[in-house]
Amino acid sequence: MSRATQSVLVRDDRTLYEAVAGTAVGLSGVAFAVGLAALLGVVTIDDPVAGFELSVAFGAVLLALGASVVGFGVASRFGYVDAAPQPSAGIVAAAAFTGIWFAVGAIVSGAVGFGTGGRLGVGVILGGIAFAATAFPREDIGSTVPAGAVAGLCGLFLVTGVVGPGWKQVLVGYNAALFGDTVVPLIVLFASLVAGWSAAKAYGGFGARGRNVGAYVLIYLVVCSILVVLIGLVGFVTVNGLPGLFNGFGVGGAALISWPFLTNGAGLLADIAGVFPALVGTVWLVIGAVLFAVPTGVGAAVFLSEYAEQGRFTGAVEVATNGLWSTPSIVFGLFGAAFLIPRFGNQKSLIAGMLTLGFMLLPLVLITSREAILAVPDEYRDASAALGVSKWQTIRSVVLPAAIPGVTTGVILGVGRIAGETAPILLTMGGGVLPAKSAAPNVLSGFQLSASPPFVSNPALLEATSALPYQLYALITAGLSGNIQNPQEYAWGLALTLLLVVLVFYAVGIATRYYFRRKLHQ
Repeated sequence: MSRATQSVLVRDDRTLYEAVAGTAVGLSGVAFAVGLAALLGVVTIDDPVAGFELSVAFGAVLLALGASVVGFGVASRFGYVDAAPQPSAGIVAAAAFTGIWFAVGAIVSGAVGFGTGGRLGVGVILGGIAFAATAFPREDIGSTVPAGAVAGLCGLFLVTGVVGPGWKQVLVGYNAALFGDTVVPLIVLFASLVAGWSAAKAYGGFGARGRNVGAYVLIYLVVCSILVVLIGLVGFVTVNGLPGLFNGFGVGGAALISWPFLTNGAGLLADIAGVFPALVGTVWLVIGAVLFAVPTGVGAAVFLSEYAEQGRFTGAVEVATNGLWSTPSIVFGLFGAAFLIPRFGNQKSLIAGMLTLGFMLLPLVLITSREAILAVPDEYRDASAALGVSKWQTIRSVVLPAAIPGVTTGVILGVGRIAGETAPILLTMGGGVLPAKSAAPNVLSGFQLSASPPFVSNPALLEATSALPYQLYALITAGLSGNIQNPQEYAWGLALTLLLVVLVFYAVGIATRYYFRRKLHQ
Protein backbone atom coordinates (compact mmCIF):
# COMPACT_ATOMS: atom_id res chain seq x y z
CA MET A 1 0.00 0.00 0.00
CA SER A 2 1.48 3.34 -1.00
CA ARG A 3 2.05 5.90 1.72
CA ALA A 4 0.43 8.52 -0.52
CA THR A 5 -2.90 6.67 -0.46
CA GLN A 6 -3.11 5.97 3.25
CA SER A 7 -6.47 6.69 4.77
CA VAL A 8 -7.48 7.80 8.23
CA LEU A 9 -8.70 4.26 8.88
CA VAL A 10 -5.26 2.83 8.19
CA ARG A 11 -3.63 5.39 10.48
CA ASP A 12 -6.10 4.43 13.22
CA ASP A 13 -5.24 0.76 12.63
CA ARG A 14 -1.61 1.69 12.94
CA THR A 15 -2.29 3.22 16.37
CA LEU A 16 -4.12 0.09 17.49
CA TYR A 17 -1.28 -2.00 16.11
CA GLU A 18 1.24 -0.03 18.15
CA ALA A 19 -0.88 -0.47 21.28
CA VAL A 20 -1.10 -4.23 20.78
CA ALA A 21 2.61 -4.52 19.99
CA GLY A 22 3.47 -2.43 23.05
CA THR A 23 1.27 -4.68 25.18
CA ALA A 24 3.11 -7.72 23.84
CA VAL A 25 6.44 -6.14 24.73
CA GLY A 26 5.19 -5.39 28.24
CA LEU A 27 3.79 -8.92 28.62
CA SER A 28 7.14 -10.41 27.61
CA GLY A 29 8.84 -8.21 30.22
CA VAL A 30 6.42 -9.40 32.91
CA ALA A 31 6.95 -13.04 31.91
CA PHE A 32 10.71 -12.49 32.00
CA ALA A 33 10.53 -10.93 35.48
CA VAL A 34 8.32 -13.69 36.92
CA GLY A 35 10.49 -16.34 35.28
CA LEU A 36 13.55 -14.80 36.90
CA ALA A 37 11.75 -14.81 40.26
CA ALA A 38 10.96 -18.50 39.77
CA LEU A 39 14.59 -19.25 38.92
CA LEU A 40 15.74 -17.48 42.10
CA GLY A 41 13.18 -19.34 44.21
CA VAL A 42 11.00 -16.34 45.07
CA VAL A 43 8.02 -18.18 43.56
CA THR A 44 7.61 -21.82 42.54
CA ILE A 45 6.32 -23.20 39.25
CA ASP A 46 3.49 -25.07 40.99
CA ASP A 47 2.06 -21.96 42.69
CA PRO A 48 -1.61 -21.47 41.75
CA VAL A 49 -2.47 -18.68 39.28
CA ALA A 50 -6.18 -18.30 38.44
CA GLY A 51 -6.73 -21.96 39.24
CA PHE A 52 -3.75 -23.20 37.20
CA GLU A 53 -0.16 -23.96 38.10
CA LEU A 54 2.29 -21.18 37.37
CA SER A 55 4.05 -23.32 34.74
CA VAL A 56 0.78 -23.70 32.83
CA ALA A 57 0.15 -19.94 33.09
CA PHE A 58 3.65 -19.39 31.72
CA GLY A 59 2.78 -21.63 28.79
CA ALA A 60 -0.44 -19.76 28.04
CA VAL A 61 1.43 -16.44 28.06
CA LEU A 62 4.11 -17.77 25.71
CA LEU A 63 1.46 -19.15 23.34
CA ALA A 64 -0.25 -15.77 23.28
CA LEU A 65 3.06 -14.02 22.67
CA GLY A 66 3.97 -16.42 19.89
CA ALA A 67 0.63 -15.94 18.11
CA SER A 68 0.82 -12.15 18.55
CA VAL A 69 4.34 -11.92 17.16
CA VAL A 70 3.43 -13.96 14.07
CA GLY A 71 0.32 -11.81 13.66
CA PHE A 72 2.43 -8.63 13.69
CA GLY A 73 4.57 -9.93 10.85
CA VAL A 74 1.62 -11.11 8.78
CA ALA A 75 -0.23 -7.80 9.27
CA SER A 76 2.80 -5.88 8.08
CA ARG A 77 3.48 -8.21 5.14
CA PHE A 78 -0.02 -7.87 3.73
CA GLY A 79 -0.11 -4.11 4.24
CA TYR A 80 -2.68 -3.90 7.01
CA VAL A 81 -0.38 -1.60 8.97
CA ASP A 82 2.12 1.09 8.05
CA ALA A 83 5.65 -0.31 8.46
CA ALA A 84 9.01 0.04 6.75
CA PRO A 85 10.61 -3.43 6.78
CA GLN A 86 13.92 -4.14 5.10
CA PRO A 87 14.13 -6.72 2.29
CA SER A 88 15.64 -9.23 4.75
CA ALA A 89 15.95 -9.65 8.50
CA GLY A 90 19.73 -9.78 8.07
CA ILE A 91 22.47 -12.35 8.42
CA VAL A 92 22.84 -11.79 12.18
CA ALA A 93 19.20 -12.64 12.87
CA ALA A 94 19.40 -15.58 10.45
CA ALA A 95 22.47 -16.96 12.21
CA ALA A 96 20.87 -16.50 15.63
CA PHE A 97 17.66 -18.33 14.70
CA THR A 98 19.67 -21.04 12.96
CA GLY A 99 21.54 -21.71 16.20
CA ILE A 100 18.34 -21.52 18.27
CA TRP A 101 16.42 -24.00 16.13
CA PHE A 102 19.42 -26.30 15.78
CA ALA A 103 19.59 -26.46 19.59
CA VAL A 104 15.81 -26.97 19.84
CA GLY A 105 15.93 -29.83 17.35
CA ALA A 106 18.87 -31.51 19.05
CA ILE A 107 17.37 -31.20 22.54
CA VAL A 108 13.87 -32.36 21.62
CA SER A 109 15.09 -35.29 19.52
CA GLY A 110 17.47 -36.31 22.28
CA ALA A 111 14.63 -36.20 24.81
CA VAL A 112 12.54 -38.63 22.72
CA GLY A 113 15.42 -41.10 22.43
CA PHE A 114 17.35 -40.22 19.27
CA GLY A 115 21.04 -41.00 19.18
CA THR A 116 23.85 -38.56 18.50
CA GLY A 117 23.49 -38.86 14.73
CA GLY A 118 19.72 -38.42 14.86
CA ARG A 119 19.98 -35.39 17.10
CA LEU A 120 22.51 -33.74 14.79
CA GLY A 121 20.36 -34.53 11.77
CA VAL A 122 17.19 -33.08 13.27
CA GLY A 123 19.11 -30.04 14.49
CA VAL A 124 20.62 -29.42 11.05
CA ILE A 125 17.22 -29.74 9.33
CA LEU A 126 15.46 -27.34 11.72
CA GLY A 127 18.40 -24.96 11.65
CA GLY A 128 18.35 -24.89 7.85
CA ILE A 129 14.61 -24.25 7.79
CA ALA A 130 15.03 -21.43 10.33
CA PHE A 131 17.82 -19.88 8.25
CA ALA A 132 15.70 -19.93 5.13
CA ALA A 133 12.65 -18.57 6.99
CA THR A 134 14.70 -15.69 8.41
CA ALA A 135 17.11 -14.70 5.64
CA PHE A 136 14.98 -14.98 2.48
CA PRO A 137 11.55 -13.42 3.32
CA ARG A 138 11.02 -9.75 4.02
CA GLU A 139 12.10 -8.51 7.43
CA ASP A 140 8.61 -8.43 8.92
CA ILE A 141 8.16 -12.16 8.25
CA GLY A 142 11.78 -13.18 8.82
CA SER A 143 12.00 -11.63 12.29
CA THR A 144 8.56 -12.63 13.56
CA VAL A 145 7.65 -16.11 12.31
CA PRO A 146 10.78 -17.91 13.65
CA ALA A 147 10.54 -15.99 16.94
CA GLY A 148 6.83 -16.65 17.30
CA ALA A 149 7.40 -20.33 16.58
CA VAL A 150 10.00 -20.50 19.36
CA ALA A 151 7.65 -18.89 21.88
CA GLY A 152 4.72 -21.01 20.74
CA LEU A 153 6.65 -24.28 20.95
CA CYS A 154 7.95 -23.44 24.44
CA GLY A 155 4.43 -22.46 25.52
CA LEU A 156 3.03 -25.73 24.13
CA PHE A 157 5.51 -27.76 26.16
CA LEU A 158 4.47 -25.97 29.35
CA VAL A 159 0.72 -25.97 28.76
CA THR A 160 0.60 -29.68 27.97
CA GLY A 161 2.80 -30.55 30.95
CA VAL A 162 5.60 -32.07 28.87
CA VAL A 163 7.85 -29.97 31.11
CA GLY A 164 6.51 -28.87 34.46
CA PRO A 165 6.52 -29.53 38.22
CA GLY A 166 8.06 -32.88 39.02
CA TRP A 167 9.69 -33.20 35.60
CA LYS A 168 13.13 -34.78 35.61
CA GLN A 169 15.57 -35.66 32.85
CA VAL A 170 18.65 -37.74 33.66
CA LEU A 171 21.69 -36.78 31.60
CA VAL A 172 23.19 -40.12 30.65
CA GLY A 173 26.95 -40.15 30.90
CA TYR A 174 27.16 -36.90 32.89
CA ASN A 175 26.06 -38.14 36.33
CA ALA A 176 23.59 -35.26 36.52
CA ALA A 177 19.89 -34.54 36.04
CA LEU A 178 17.68 -31.62 35.01
CA PHE A 179 14.58 -30.72 37.03
CA GLY A 180 11.46 -28.80 36.12
CA ASP A 181 12.01 -26.22 38.87
CA THR A 182 15.06 -25.03 36.94
CA VAL A 183 14.20 -25.83 33.34
CA VAL A 184 10.77 -24.16 33.28
CA PRO A 185 12.07 -20.71 34.38
CA LEU A 186 14.94 -21.00 31.88
CA ILE A 187 12.49 -21.79 29.09
CA VAL A 188 10.36 -18.79 30.07
CA LEU A 189 13.36 -16.46 30.23
CA PHE A 190 14.62 -17.54 26.84
CA ALA A 191 11.25 -17.53 25.05
CA SER A 192 10.20 -14.18 26.54
CA LEU A 193 13.49 -12.61 25.44
CA VAL A 194 13.02 -13.83 21.86
CA ALA A 195 9.33 -12.84 21.73
CA GLY A 196 10.00 -9.47 23.38
CA TRP A 197 12.72 -8.66 20.87
CA SER A 198 10.48 -9.52 17.93
CA ALA A 199 7.47 -7.64 19.36
CA ALA A 200 9.68 -4.59 19.97
CA LYS A 201 10.82 -4.65 16.32
CA ALA A 202 7.19 -4.78 15.26
CA TYR A 203 6.33 -1.91 17.60
CA GLY A 204 9.07 0.18 15.94
CA GLY A 205 7.71 -0.58 12.48
CA PHE A 206 10.70 -2.77 11.58
CA GLY A 207 13.48 -1.16 9.56
CA ALA A 208 16.21 0.80 11.34
CA ARG A 209 13.87 2.11 14.04
CA GLY A 210 12.48 -1.34 14.75
CA ARG A 211 15.94 -2.83 15.07
CA ASN A 212 16.95 -0.10 17.51
CA VAL A 213 13.84 -0.65 19.62
CA GLY A 214 14.35 -4.43 19.58
CA ALA A 215 17.98 -4.13 20.62
CA TYR A 216 17.03 -1.68 23.37
CA VAL A 217 14.42 -4.04 24.82
CA LEU A 218 16.78 -7.01 24.64
CA ILE A 219 19.62 -5.17 26.36
CA TYR A 220 17.26 -3.64 28.92
CA LEU A 221 15.90 -7.04 29.97
CA VAL A 222 19.36 -8.62 30.19
CA VAL A 223 20.85 -5.73 32.17
CA CYS A 224 17.88 -5.63 34.53
CA SER A 225 18.18 -9.38 35.13
CA ILE A 226 21.87 -9.00 35.97
CA LEU A 227 21.08 -6.20 38.42
CA VAL A 228 18.31 -8.25 40.01
CA VAL A 229 20.63 -11.23 40.47
CA LEU A 230 23.32 -9.03 42.02
CA ILE A 231 20.85 -7.32 44.33
CA GLY A 232 19.36 -10.70 45.23
CA LEU A 233 22.81 -12.07 46.02
CA VAL A 234 23.63 -9.13 48.27
CA GLY A 235 20.23 -9.42 49.93
CA PHE A 236 20.69 -13.17 50.46
CA VAL A 237 24.08 -12.66 52.12
CA THR A 238 22.65 -9.82 54.21
CA VAL A 239 19.65 -11.78 55.46
CA ASN A 240 21.77 -14.79 56.38
CA GLY A 241 24.61 -12.75 57.84
CA LEU A 242 22.71 -10.32 60.06
CA PRO A 243 22.12 -12.81 62.94
CA GLY A 244 25.83 -13.54 63.16
CA LEU A 245 26.90 -9.93 62.68
CA PHE A 246 24.63 -8.66 65.47
CA ASN A 247 25.25 -11.57 67.82
CA GLY A 248 25.65 -10.00 71.29
CA PHE A 249 25.14 -6.46 69.98
CA GLY A 250 24.00 -4.00 72.64
CA VAL A 251 23.78 -0.28 73.42
CA GLY A 252 24.57 1.21 76.83
CA GLY A 253 26.66 0.15 79.81
CA ALA A 254 30.33 0.92 80.33
CA ALA A 255 30.91 0.86 76.58
CA LEU A 256 28.46 3.03 74.69
CA ILE A 257 28.09 0.32 72.03
CA SER A 258 28.92 -3.33 72.55
CA TRP A 259 29.52 -5.19 69.29
CA PRO A 260 31.44 -8.36 70.16
CA PHE A 261 31.34 -9.83 66.67
CA LEU A 262 33.45 -6.93 65.36
CA THR A 263 35.55 -6.31 68.48
CA ASN A 264 36.34 -9.86 69.68
CA GLY A 265 38.63 -12.49 68.34
CA ALA A 266 37.74 -16.14 67.94
CA GLY A 267 40.07 -17.43 70.64
CA LEU A 268 39.03 -19.68 73.49
CA LEU A 269 38.75 -16.77 75.96
CA ALA A 270 36.13 -14.92 73.91
CA ASP A 271 32.55 -15.24 75.17
CA ILE A 272 31.27 -14.53 71.66
CA ALA A 273 33.53 -15.36 68.72
CA GLY A 274 34.37 -12.32 66.60
CA VAL A 275 36.32 -11.33 63.53
CA PHE A 276 38.40 -8.42 64.81
CA PRO A 277 41.89 -9.77 63.88
CA ALA A 278 40.74 -10.83 60.41
CA LEU A 279 38.95 -7.50 59.89
CA VAL A 280 42.02 -5.48 60.82
CA GLY A 281 44.22 -7.74 58.69
CA THR A 282 41.97 -7.21 55.66
CA VAL A 283 41.97 -3.43 56.07
CA TRP A 284 45.75 -3.30 56.34
CA LEU A 285 46.10 -5.59 53.34
CA VAL A 286 44.10 -3.27 51.14
CA ILE A 287 45.77 -0.12 52.47
CA GLY A 288 49.24 -1.59 51.93
CA ALA A 289 48.39 -2.79 48.41
CA VAL A 290 46.96 0.62 47.47
CA LEU A 291 49.97 2.50 48.91
CA PHE A 292 52.27 0.31 46.81
CA ALA A 293 50.31 0.07 43.57
CA VAL A 294 48.85 3.56 43.14
CA PRO A 295 52.06 5.66 43.20
CA THR A 296 53.89 3.04 41.13
CA GLY A 297 51.10 2.64 38.61
CA VAL A 298 50.37 6.34 38.24
CA GLY A 299 54.08 7.12 37.89
CA ALA A 300 54.49 4.46 35.20
CA ALA A 301 51.38 5.78 33.42
CA VAL A 302 52.78 9.34 33.44
CA PHE A 303 56.07 8.14 31.96
CA LEU A 304 54.43 6.01 29.26
CA SER A 305 51.91 8.71 28.31
CA GLU A 306 53.94 11.91 28.61
CA TYR A 307 57.61 11.03 28.24
CA ALA A 308 58.09 7.70 26.47
CA GLU A 309 58.07 7.67 22.67
CA GLN A 310 55.05 5.75 21.39
CA GLY A 311 56.34 2.65 19.68
CA ARG A 312 57.21 -0.97 20.26
CA PHE A 313 58.21 -0.44 23.88
CA THR A 314 54.94 1.18 24.93
CA GLY A 315 53.01 -1.38 22.89
CA ALA A 316 54.80 -4.23 24.65
CA VAL A 317 54.10 -2.66 28.05
CA GLU A 318 50.41 -2.34 27.16
CA VAL A 319 50.19 -6.00 26.13
CA ALA A 320 52.04 -7.07 29.27
CA THR A 321 49.83 -5.07 31.64
CA ASN A 322 46.66 -6.38 30.01
CA GLY A 323 48.00 -9.91 30.37
CA LEU A 324 48.96 -9.39 34.01
CA TRP A 325 45.51 -8.04 34.90
CA SER A 326 43.92 -11.20 33.49
CA THR A 327 46.39 -13.51 35.25
CA PRO A 328 44.71 -15.82 37.81
CA SER A 329 45.19 -14.81 41.42
CA ILE A 330 46.75 -18.16 42.33
CA VAL A 331 49.68 -17.31 40.04
CA PHE A 332 50.28 -14.09 41.99
CA GLY A 333 50.06 -16.12 45.17
CA LEU A 334 52.72 -18.53 43.90
CA PHE A 335 54.87 -15.55 42.94
CA GLY A 336 54.55 -14.14 46.45
CA ALA A 337 55.34 -17.50 48.04
CA ALA A 338 58.39 -18.12 45.83
CA PHE A 339 59.81 -14.59 45.57
CA LEU A 340 58.62 -12.46 48.49
CA ILE A 341 58.45 -14.84 51.45
CA PRO A 342 62.16 -15.83 51.24
CA ARG A 343 63.05 -12.13 51.40
CA PHE A 344 60.99 -11.45 54.54
CA GLY A 345 62.33 -13.97 57.01
CA ASN A 346 61.25 -17.03 54.99
CA GLN A 347 57.83 -17.04 56.64
CA LYS A 348 54.35 -15.82 55.85
CA SER A 349 53.84 -12.18 56.74
CA LEU A 350 51.53 -9.22 56.37
CA ILE A 351 53.94 -7.30 54.15
CA ALA A 352 54.26 -10.27 51.78
CA GLY A 353 50.48 -10.29 51.42
CA MET A 354 50.40 -6.52 50.91
CA LEU A 355 52.97 -6.63 48.13
CA THR A 356 51.37 -9.64 46.46
CA LEU A 357 47.99 -7.91 46.32
CA GLY A 358 49.78 -4.71 45.30
CA PHE A 359 51.26 -6.51 42.28
CA MET A 360 47.74 -7.75 41.45
CA LEU A 361 46.37 -4.20 41.64
CA LEU A 362 49.25 -2.58 39.75
CA PRO A 363 48.23 -3.56 36.16
CA LEU A 364 44.72 -2.14 36.50
CA VAL A 365 46.00 1.10 38.05
CA LEU A 366 48.50 1.45 35.22
CA ILE A 367 45.90 0.72 32.51
CA THR A 368 43.21 3.06 33.85
CA SER A 369 45.68 5.80 34.77
CA ARG A 370 47.20 5.77 31.31
CA GLU A 371 43.79 5.92 29.65
CA ALA A 372 42.73 8.75 31.97
CA ILE A 373 45.88 10.73 31.19
CA LEU A 374 45.53 10.19 27.45
CA ALA A 375 41.91 11.35 27.70
CA VAL A 376 42.99 14.80 28.97
CA PRO A 377 42.62 17.18 25.98
CA ASP A 378 45.86 18.38 24.42
CA GLU A 379 44.50 21.92 24.63
CA TYR A 380 45.20 21.81 28.38
CA ARG A 381 48.85 21.01 27.75
CA ASP A 382 49.18 23.58 24.96
CA ALA A 383 47.63 26.33 27.05
CA SER A 384 49.97 25.57 29.95
CA ALA A 385 53.01 25.49 27.66
CA ALA A 386 51.98 28.84 26.13
CA LEU A 387 52.22 30.36 29.61
CA GLY A 388 55.80 29.19 29.91
CA VAL A 389 55.10 26.39 32.39
CA SER A 390 57.53 23.47 32.34
CA LYS A 391 56.39 20.01 31.27
CA TRP A 392 56.56 18.51 34.75
CA GLN A 393 54.65 21.43 36.24
CA THR A 394 52.03 21.00 33.52
CA ILE A 395 51.70 17.31 34.34
CA ARG A 396 51.55 17.94 38.06
CA SER A 397 49.19 20.91 38.02
CA VAL A 398 47.06 20.33 34.92
CA VAL A 399 47.15 16.75 33.60
CA LEU A 400 47.06 14.75 36.83
CA PRO A 401 44.22 16.72 38.48
CA ALA A 402 42.14 16.24 35.32
CA ALA A 403 42.95 12.51 35.28
CA ILE A 404 42.34 11.79 38.98
CA PRO A 405 38.65 10.78 38.55
CA GLY A 406 39.68 8.13 36.02
CA VAL A 407 42.53 6.93 38.20
CA THR A 408 40.18 6.67 41.16
CA THR A 409 37.79 4.56 39.10
CA GLY A 410 40.56 2.08 38.39
CA VAL A 411 41.53 1.92 42.05
CA ILE A 412 37.89 1.29 43.05
CA LEU A 413 37.61 -1.62 40.63
CA GLY A 414 40.92 -3.06 41.73
CA VAL A 415 40.16 -2.83 45.44
CA GLY A 416 36.92 -4.69 44.84
CA ARG A 417 38.94 -7.56 43.45
CA ILE A 418 41.87 -7.77 45.83
CA ALA A 419 39.82 -7.32 49.03
CA GLY A 420 38.09 -10.65 48.49
CA GLU A 421 41.05 -12.68 47.19
CA THR A 422 41.82 -15.88 49.06
CA ALA A 423 44.56 -17.74 47.18
CA PRO A 424 47.30 -15.06 47.50
CA ILE A 425 46.52 -14.63 51.20
CA LEU A 426 46.55 -18.38 51.76
CA LEU A 427 50.04 -18.68 50.25
CA THR A 428 51.69 -15.52 51.56
CA MET A 429 50.03 -14.25 54.73
CA GLY A 430 47.61 -16.75 56.27
CA GLY A 431 47.88 -16.87 60.04
CA GLY A 432 45.57 -18.53 62.55
CA VAL A 433 42.19 -19.67 61.35
CA LEU A 434 40.44 -18.65 64.57
CA PRO A 435 42.83 -16.05 66.05
CA ALA A 436 42.42 -14.35 69.41
CA LYS A 437 41.94 -10.59 69.64
CA SER A 438 45.61 -10.10 70.54
CA ALA A 439 46.59 -11.55 67.14
CA ALA A 440 45.35 -8.43 65.32
CA PRO A 441 48.27 -6.64 63.62
CA ASN A 442 49.26 -3.45 65.44
CA VAL A 443 50.92 -1.72 62.53
CA LEU A 444 50.68 1.94 63.56
CA SER A 445 52.42 1.55 66.92
CA GLY A 446 54.84 -1.10 65.67
CA PHE A 447 57.28 1.20 63.87
CA GLN A 448 60.76 1.29 65.40
CA LEU A 449 63.68 3.58 64.56
CA SER A 450 67.31 2.44 64.64
CA ALA A 451 70.73 3.87 63.79
CA SER A 452 71.58 1.01 61.46
CA PRO A 453 69.94 -0.13 58.20
CA PRO A 454 67.11 -0.40 57.45
CA PHE A 455 66.70 2.45 60.02
CA VAL A 456 62.93 1.85 60.25
CA SER A 457 61.40 -1.53 61.09
CA ASN A 458 58.01 -2.85 62.05
CA PRO A 459 57.74 -6.38 63.49
CA ALA A 460 53.95 -6.35 62.95
CA LEU A 461 54.50 -6.34 59.19
CA LEU A 462 56.62 -9.49 59.43
CA GLU A 463 54.07 -11.58 61.30
CA ALA A 464 51.52 -13.95 59.82
CA THR A 465 48.05 -12.43 60.02
CA SER A 466 44.56 -13.64 59.31
CA ALA A 467 42.12 -11.99 56.92
CA LEU A 468 38.39 -12.25 56.29
CA PRO A 469 38.56 -14.22 53.00
CA TYR A 470 41.11 -16.66 54.42
CA GLN A 471 39.15 -17.20 57.62
CA LEU A 472 35.92 -17.74 55.67
CA TYR A 473 37.66 -20.20 53.36
CA ALA A 474 38.98 -22.20 56.29
CA LEU A 475 35.56 -22.34 57.95
CA ILE A 476 33.89 -23.57 54.78
CA THR A 477 36.47 -26.13 53.70
CA ALA A 478 37.70 -27.47 57.03
CA GLY A 479 34.52 -27.04 59.06
CA LEU A 480 36.48 -25.66 61.99
CA SER A 481 34.40 -24.51 64.93
CA GLY A 482 36.65 -24.08 67.98
CA ASN A 483 34.58 -22.31 70.63
CA ILE A 484 32.04 -21.10 68.04
CA GLN A 485 28.57 -22.15 69.10
CA ASN A 486 26.98 -21.74 65.66
CA PRO A 487 29.66 -22.07 62.94
CA GLN A 488 27.18 -21.52 60.08
CA GLU A 489 25.84 -18.31 61.58
CA TYR A 490 29.41 -17.18 62.27
CA ALA A 491 30.45 -17.92 58.67
CA TRP A 492 27.53 -15.95 57.21
CA GLY A 493 28.33 -13.04 59.53
CA LEU A 494 31.93 -13.26 58.34
CA ALA A 495 30.78 -13.14 54.70
CA LEU A 496 28.57 -10.13 55.38
CA THR A 497 31.44 -8.34 57.14
CA LEU A 498 33.68 -8.93 54.13
CA LEU A 499 30.98 -7.59 51.83
CA LEU A 500 30.56 -4.48 54.00
CA VAL A 501 34.33 -3.88 54.04
CA VAL A 502 34.43 -3.98 50.25
CA LEU A 503 31.43 -1.65 50.04
CA VAL A 504 33.09 0.79 52.46
CA PHE A 505 36.20 0.89 50.27
CA TYR A 506 33.94 1.44 47.26
CA ALA A 507 32.18 4.29 49.06
CA VAL A 508 35.49 5.95 49.95
CA GLY A 509 36.68 5.64 46.36
CA ILE A 510 33.44 6.99 44.90
CA ALA A 511 33.43 9.91 47.34
CA THR A 512 37.04 10.70 46.38
CA ARG A 513 36.20 10.60 42.69
CA TYR A 514 33.17 12.84 43.22
CA TYR A 515 35.26 15.32 45.23
CA PHE A 516 37.92 15.66 42.54
CA ARG A 517 35.30 15.93 39.81
CA ARG A 518 33.71 18.84 41.64
CA LYS A 519 37.12 20.46 42.11
CA LEU A 520 37.84 19.97 38.41
CA HIS A 521 34.63 21.70 37.30
CA GLN A 522 34.84 24.63 39.71
